[in-house]
Amino acid sequence: MPVLSKLEQGTLSTRAAELSERLAQNAQAVCRHYLPSGRREGRYWMVGDVAGTPGRSLYIRLFETERGRIGNWVDAATGEHGDLVDLIRLNQRHGRLAETINEAERFLSLPLSASNDERTATSFAKPAHTGSTTAAKRLFAASKPLIGSLANAYLRSRGITLVSDLPALRFHQRCYYRANEGDAPGTPGAFPALIATVTDNDGVQTGTHRTWIDPSGVGKANVASPRRAMGNMLGNAVRFGTADDVLIAGEGIETVLSLREVLPTMPMAAATSSAHLAAILFPPTLQRLYVARDWDAAGDAAFGILTDRTQAAGIELVSLMPDLADFNDDLCQHGASALGERVRLQLHEQDRTHFSID
Repeated sequence: MPVLSKLEQGTLSTRAAELSERLAQNAQAVCRHYLPSGRREGRYWMVGDVAGTPGRSLYIRLFETERGRIGNWVDAATGEHGDLVDLIRLNQRHGRLAETINEAERFLSLPLSASNDERTATSFAKPAHTGSTTAAKRLFAASKPLIGSLANAYLRSRGITLVSDLPALRFHQRCYYRANEGDAPGTPGAFPALIATVTDNDGVQTGTHRTWIDPSGVGKANVASPRRAMGNMLGNAVRFGTADDVLIAGEGIETVLSLREVLPTMPMAAATSSAHLAAILFPPTLQRLYVARDWDAAGDAAFGILTDRTQAAGIELVSLMPDLADFNDDLCQHGASALGERVRLQLHEQDRTHFSID
């Protein structure tokens, strides 16, 4: 491979920066072309990884926000990030920047779709703070207490009864829902929702998580994406209690609340997805991390990443495995007593003594 001079390297870098700006002006078209198995959700294109595997670990910004520029992307599972030039380079497995520049120029020479629902990202650049941390805080502040609400009824339908002291959770009667390609025509623009505050280790709110629920209070709303988050999620979580040396972390809010039914004094955190679970930030005093597992490949991948991260940080990692698909299934199907006994067997003896199980 020929060695480029500093001048040639500088020329390529300048050209790449110019192409990055042009690609950002057609960010959604780039995503559709190189990551066709992904889908637009709100202000992002969601997909599994840079190769285009189906999933939700990697998200690309389709709009300018206070958190980042159009076209910037992050893979929450691996920590990889970059702009659209980087995305094309990794997607096409290029070894040299010149190859990626040629590919980007080829793409930009193609006729781009201009359908009414695919306006360019730049046309939305100015009013693009809908998914920001500020908007997330406003939504949580505008929500009502959980007790006695439809969200309370929803949790009861999932077997979750210990809800009297959950300041992280609230309820919104008509939470805005942006329909996407997977939704049926005529999908309503608002549903009741369980609202959860997402915080960092210091308790500072960084985002808000929404679970849209059926107006009956039983089950989630009949929409393609009944769970969505807004704000800064990476590394943060919905927290129940303040962690010191021991913490249980899991993916879903219902999974973690199911464990809280039998370990009411144990600090817990719901990362809201397997990708965010893999990236969760550890409290500085943490010595032992229990991970509430799900029986799926995404959960296994998250646990693998956490294995490496906890080992590097000197934190003991312990796996908590459900009997069924997840711990909420265990709670609903087997009851709290059986769930408590199963979890008791997987805890360290000192934690069984310190965190009582009813």
